[in-house]
Amino acid sequence: MPSGHSSVCSAFLAASEEHAARPFLHAPASATAAYADTAISWSYADVFARVTQLAAAYQARDLQTGQRVALAFDSRLDVYVHLLAANSVGASIVPLNSSATDPELRYLIEHSDCRLISAADEHRERLAGISGGLCIVGNADLTATESPELRPAGGPTTEAALLYTSGTTGKPKGCMLSNEYFLAVGEWYTGLGGICSLDSSDRMLTPLPPNHMNALCTSFVAMMMCGGCLVQLDRFHPRSWWQTVREERASVIHCLGVMTAMLLTLPESDDDDFSRQIKFCFGPGSDPRHQAAFESRFGFPLVEAWAMTETGAGAITIADREPRHVGERCIGKPLESMDYRIVDERDMDVADGQDGELLVRSKGDDPRAKFFSGYYKDEAATEEGWRGGWWHTGDVVREGPDGSLFFVDRRKNVIRRSGENIAAVEVEAVLYESPDVEACAVCPVPDEIRGDEVFAFVVLAEGSSTDAQSLFDFCMTKLTYFKVPGYIAFVDALPLTASQKVSRGKLKPLARESIATGNCVDLREFKRRPKS
Repeated sequence: MPSGHSSVCSAFLAASEEHAARPFLHAPASATAAYADTAISWSYADVFARVTQLAAAYQARDLQTGQRVALAFDSRLDVYVHLLAANSVGASIVPLNSSATDPELRYLIEHSDCRLISAADEHRERLAGISGGLCIVGNADLTATESPELRPAGGPTTEAALLYTSGTTGKPKGCMLSNEYFLAVGEWYTGLGGICSLDSSDRMLTPLPPNHMNALCTSFVAMMMCGGCLVQLDRFHPRSWWQTVREERASVIHCLGVMTAMLLTLPESDDDDFSRQIKFCFGPGSDPRHQAAFESRFGFPLVEAWAMTETGAGAITIADREPRHVGERCIGKPLESMDYRIVDERDMDVADGQDGELLVRSKGDDPRAKFFSGYYKDEAATEEGWRGGWWHTGDVVREGPDGSLFFVDRRKNVIRRSGENIAAVEVEAVLYESPDVEACAVCPVPDEIRGDEVFAFVVLAEGSSTDAQSLFDFCMTKLTYFKVPGYIAFVDALPLTASQKVSRGKLKPLARESIATGNCVDLREFKRRPKS
């Protein structure tokens, strides 16, 4: 589909005209079991009819350009229909996560200044108690006696969504995402070609929730632009995953975080080879130790990539071409349309091959083109991120001799112990080498002498009876002594985000609490430089 659309809805109108009879949005029966008797499948024409009706209902409720509607539909297909309907009148959506606590939801509702809330029936009573009297409507309430012709309002810079990022400290920040942002991400994805080529025959399956950009923007807009079908699951179900992939005839799958690792722990089967069905898995943030094993076992590329909600398609990398450097946390080469630098803590360029923070911007007259429009109600944080004319990603990378970038860690996850920088992911990778470790997460904790100390949360593998000292000794054989965990806490599970990433923001307070309550093993006295 040619570019040049002014809004997400205008792009949808073109797609619905070209692909009217083709399937567009699908939810398997396993994903709809809580609210429907069967699977739900809507063609482009079906979605057009629903969007037209819903847009008229929003107009009847006087929802206008520049206003916001919060959505509480979890991972239902309704989210995408409401996005298009709100977009058609120039309004923006604020997707809510019903698994959030009441205080968390109240903050998002109040901070976003949304004008009304559209919600699934089972969430309406709860939301009524925390929304401060805001109007809450369900799909049954959003009907119109007349459905006029759908004429999209708004333009490229009009806000399409306000997505809240969890961050590592403080309250979530609201990222304002424009029509240009959405369309640019879709055009980037559909224009990749090669092993990540997309077309109208594709069925893209995602377990990721549409309150994050991966599903709401990357997957949804890409499928819309190429005339494909988005298969939306309610969540990630590892045991039934491959059965669902087969039944839904998925040709592309999306995964994040611990998902690929969990799939590798499933018993091997003669049916594990999907090389004739699946083109690729878009799996940013997967454990690099599992990449080669995953590709070999299941028969298709596990493609690593990097982006932020803040950067969108303005700065994005993907390892979709050789050399992919499988298993090395390679995130590909920077786009030709972006500028980048790798800098130290003073924003000075590091030497070739050295670790440093990635700074990015768009090339051309507007360095912020295709990026987010800013943090809502926090101009200071926006400008701090853009200090010096470069977006400071907070991610530590290094550049290889061939121009490929390799992800090291989040800068905030770098542990500064006695003047030494320690990447949390490096320590985690060693812990994962132990057969006694099912899952782990590492973070810094304050230390009066060393500045920071290394703290490790460990979920033991089933049947393991190992102790902290044994894990410490194991790490001492693999890591320089100062990188070895000074504290180890055994836990039943790690705190995870809705997208199944480790919730890094919760680790530090949990670590401090574990030390205060004695629910960890203090191994600092054993961290000694080996005698020469």
